[in-house]
Amino acid sequence: MTPEPLEQRVLHFIQKHRLISSSEPLVVAVSGGPDSVCLLHILVKLQKELNLKLHVAHLNHQLRGAESEADARYVANLSRRLNIPATIERRDVKAYQDQHHLSLEEAAREVRYTFLAQVAKSIGASQAATGHTADDHIETILMHLIRGAGTRGLRGLQPSSRWQSGGESLTIVRPLLPVSRQETNDYCRHHRLKPRIDASNLSLSPLRNRIRHQLLPLLKSYNPRVAEALLRTARIAADDLTFIDMEGTQLWSEIAHEQEGIIALDKEKFLNLPSALKRHLLLTSIEKLLGNLKDIEMHHIEEMMSALTKPAGKRLILPEGLIFSIEYNRYLLGHDPEALAPFPILVGESQVNIPGETVLPGWRVKATIIDTSALKGKSEGALAPSETPIPLPLDEGKGIKGMELINNDFIAHFDFAKTGGKIFVRSRRAGDHFQPLGMSQPKKLSEFMVDAKIPRTWRQRIPVVCSPQHILWVVGWRIDEQAKVTDSTKQVLCLEMVRSAK
Repeated sequence: MTPEPLEQRVLHFIQKHRLISSSEPLVVAVSGGPDSVCLLHILVKLQKELNLKLHVAHLNHQLRGAESEADARYVANLSRRLNIPATIERRDVKAYQDQHHLSLEEAAREVRYTFLAQVAKSIGASQAATGHTADDHIETILMHLIRGAGTRGLRGLQPSSRWQSGGESLTIVRPLLPVSRQETNDYCRHHRLKPRIDASNLSLSPLRNRIRHQLLPLLKSYNPRVAEALLRTARIAADDLTFIDMEGTQLWSEIAHEQEGIIALDKEKFLNLPSALKRHLLLTSIEKLLGNLKDIEMHHIEEMMSALTKPAGKRLILPEGLIFSIEYNRYLLGHDPEALAPFPILVGESQVNIPGETVLPGWRVKATIIDTSALKGKSEGALAPSETPIPLPLDEGKGIKGMELINNDFIAHFDFAKTGGKIFVRSRRAGDHFQPLGMSQPKKLSEFMVDAKIPRTWRQRIPVVCSPQHILWVVGWRIDEQAKVTDSTKQVLCLEMVRSAK
């Protein structure tokens, strides 16, 4: 049986995966090597059939001196012969590596994709085609396996993927993924294209090259069909991940809520999920916040998994400054979990006007003195503030309440003779203690907040109303037993905390 021509195999792969949009130009990354030259030549042949408008992009990484310059000249000449416009530039990859403390391979990849994204943007494109082959796919699977990647890593390279970094983004398409490296070499020889040979590909310094020249030949001595086995593993992993993706998408709105650059996960519902879905949602959350997972490794996800049952207050520092924090009924992921606290930051100590109104950052405090004679017929209980704390931020899976928690006024009543007329509002301090209403003994404020399950990120923002002698009110939770209204109270101090606009 006559094998299908390479151009037709690539065409069918493009059509099957809907890789290329004919409504906009397509950037073709051409290094000058056999794979990328083969890709460009095939796409030129498919131009009419796919209605393609091609644009070549070549980057001189300035790593191989005269060889790099010769590569650039070769690509420029090839583009002219094929009548394809080209953008050919140079970037100092070594300087970028030193500046960002990356491996040379990571720096080259980052600089190269940034360049491709900029070229695409300049011509109104959103996609760039690269010459990755089935051999690259197999090497990537092994690289991920060695580094301990999860199911996502075992998929290897995908027909298309989204790249995003530093405000730049691009869709990478890989039309040659079903084609072997040997086939691209044969194609170039057959069409007398004489591609450039990169001698650095023979170096055993990069991990990928050691896998290519040492590990794969060794594995083939154990299983001559190891490449086929790895590709099969990748397909199965991709199918499994597609299913997990579907399940995760359905669960996302029930379990996760994003607000102000923070993702909150409902703790109870999250803990009831299978481990595979937990890992998937954690990865999804990070990807939503960072735009990519390039600095996230599976050991980060496993650290998060291990922290899920840790006590409230536990925090993990992740790459890119992300913080994963455990609260009583939710997990928070973001750069500043405190941003979701429904209280403004309190700075210093402010005296309350009695009677009158006091304006604080984010609050208005209204103070009224009432004679008990005006309250005849009202029970003592009507004067006591609610002993029920305000609800925590996730309510029946409906998401973060945020500022809605304190849109209603907080009102508390006190015996004015016990509070005195000199009252302040401040944040908590080390050593604070008070006697919560209904308790017979004083308690440290820090212990009260823990017992009341007040999220750690809120605690420093909760207003504390106090006299020079002691705390009178932990706003939103409890007043002090010693300042409560009793039958012998002659004057009642009514304090109303009103959340004002930012």
